[in-house]
Amino acid sequence: MSMESTSTCAHWKVDFDEHNIAWLHLDMADSKVNLLASTVLEELRGILDELAKDLPQAAIIYSGKKGSFIFGADINEFLEFDDISKSLPFISRGHEIMDKLESLACPTVSMINGMCLGGGMELSLACDYIVAADNSSTRLGLPEIKLGIHPGYGGTARSIQRCGPLPAMDIMLTGRALPARSAKKIGLIDECVPDRQLKQAAISFALQAPKRKSPPFVQRLLNNRILRPFIAQQMRKQVSRKARQAHYPAPYSLINLWQRHADNPKRMLREEAIAVANLATTDTARNLLRVFLLQDKLKNLGKQVAFKPSHVHVIGGGIMGGDIASWCAIQGYTVTVQDQDPSRLAQTFKRAQSSFKKKYKRDRRAITAAGDRLMPDHKGYGVSHADIIIEAIFEDADVKRTLYQDIEPRMKPDAILATNTSSIKLEDLSSSLNKPGRLVGLHFFNPVAMMPLVEIIRGNETDEDVVQKALAFGRSISKLPLPVKSSPGFLVNRILMPYLLEAVTMVGEGVPPEVIDKAATDFGMPMGPIELADTVGLDICKSVAEILSAALDMPLPENLNAMAAANKLGKKSGEGFYKYTKGKAQKNKAARFADVQKVQDRLVMRLLNEATACLREEIVESDELIDAGVIFGTGFAPFRGGPIHYIREAGKQELAERMNELRQEYGDRFESDTAWAGL
Repeated sequence: MSMESTSTCAHWKVDFDEHNIAWLHLDMADSKVNLLASTVLEELRGILDELAKDLPQAAIIYSGKKGSFIFGADINEFLEFDDISKSLPFISRGHEIMDKLESLACPTVSMINGMCLGGGMELSLACDYIVAADNSSTRLGLPEIKLGIHPGYGGTARSIQRCGPLPAMDIMLTGRALPARSAKKIGLIDECVPDRQLKQAAISFALQAPKRKSPPFVQRLLNNRILRPFIAQQMRKQVSRKARQAHYPAPYSLINLWQRHADNPKRMLREEAIAVANLATTDTARNLLRVFLLQDKLKNLGKQVAFKPSHVHVIGGGIMGGDIASWCAIQGYTVTVQDQDPSRLAQTFKRAQSSFKKKYKRDRRAITAAGDRLMPDHKGYGVSHADIIIEAIFEDADVKRTLYQDIEPRMKPDAILATNTSSIKLEDLSSSLNKPGRLVGLHFFNPVAMMPLVEIIRGNETDEDVVQKALAFGRSISKLPLPVKSSPGFLVNRILMPYLLEAVTMVGEGVPPEVIDKAATDFGMPMGPIELADTVGLDICKSVAEILSAALDMPLPENLNAMAAANKLGKKSGEGFYKYTKGKAQKNKAARFADVQKVQDRLVMRLLNEATACLREEIVESDELIDAGVIFGTGFAPFRGGPIHYIREAGKQELAERMNELRQEYGDRFESDTAWAGL
């Protein structure tokens, strides 16, 4: 196909083919991905103005980046918005450019191959037709809700017009990205085709300009003014189960926008701009943007070296070891699992099958392929083939040392030995190795498939090269790797444990567990500390707490010892602080307590204080990494931006005074760490 190039800007290039189709090629300068940054949008405005003057037969937008279309707006530009006088002109300009694209008087096609998210999806929705490549790298979505806003370049009204309110609201409220086939199924895009047919499909739409399908009648009916309030109420109810309005206003703003203006798309577009401009200036949006950037920071830590082992060997077929093994198999690795008990290995593989089915749904080929990558290895033959060995046996330093002495002679010379210990210092384990520099901590969190963080523990003797390879491995299995100094409890358990112990102490004082858990979820925690302790297992909590209590002078509450001794271990034994029926905690909804604020303060202050102690001891390299570790390792209220950030935002002086009051009432465990003063 011959192309005649007519204009080149910094980011865009426009070519015309023999059909007089204008091909708008976006290849953002000095960036690995395309973003709808201000400069990119302004260039697009100029191109659209030129095309409107001398109309081509059609216009097709495509990306020059391999494996991605447009990732969305440049979120760094959003960090400047401290009031609506800055945010509204910015959002309105985006609207103006999308409106220009929509009103171009010739057919327009978005040709997507790779990631198309946020602003990229909104730009596509402003085109007449959207065609996408049916491959594993193509994902389409409107994930703005995860940043404390909702679509702001016309995506709300245009997605609803394309596929109807329920599918459109679902993708906006969840923020999830869809494969091309799923997007086609709900009507978000017009066609999905194999890569080799993509260009031809785009040309076909451009030249034939077929009538676009309307959403199904039932979906159009749901936009009716009389029905909308009832459906909106159901949407709010569903959202409130996961996010309360005071903490996360964006989903409620989106539902209100649809309820009020769905039958007037032009008005809805205007109101969308105002709603997003307001949301962008909230603390929630600023903090969620911060969390997004923290996530990027952790991802980049895993990109310093190239390390892709060909074989992973896991020792320990219990719940943790088995889940690590099946997760590595899902990520494409060949994995052997060793355990001295064959019946435990059988359980491991039964659990792995469930994980594969959960991950791949009905894709039998993918389930079989993952199963083929995971092999039982009762005798431990995989030790001599593995590039990384992950030890996930129970927390006993002597047993671990004996194991290391046994396997080291069989390991490859440059193989890494990683321990999943949750609390034992690496220096207490590496003494048994001839090459202590090869031992690194790789601490996963339960449940492995759900928790994004993995702590990479650096012992005094760990080789720097080994640390970098472990960070790269953590990233290669789709986790967020956090480098942490070897010390009791590392970072996450160290900060979490005082919070859990304070909760258990309060139960011992007669505060109902339900009140304690509600105080935590009211603050923004995903789960209350008592239910969390029950879920982790009170025996495991006790074991970690004992190690920390010896190292950090953290006394154990008597009732924790008593529960563990009585075999009331939580969810797994059917009873802990709560009784469990079919895995669900039986809570007393009528539970009350006189001073709920004090309950919340006692929990939160213990956590914040331990975070400052970790900062002082340089457990990680920066306060940002403490915030990242606690958010991604415990689910600490993301809209608050992390514990250290929260102390600064809420006012360190005010919080320090509150600590002092609690110290006078409850003793020295509430003594402010010396690091508070330097924040």
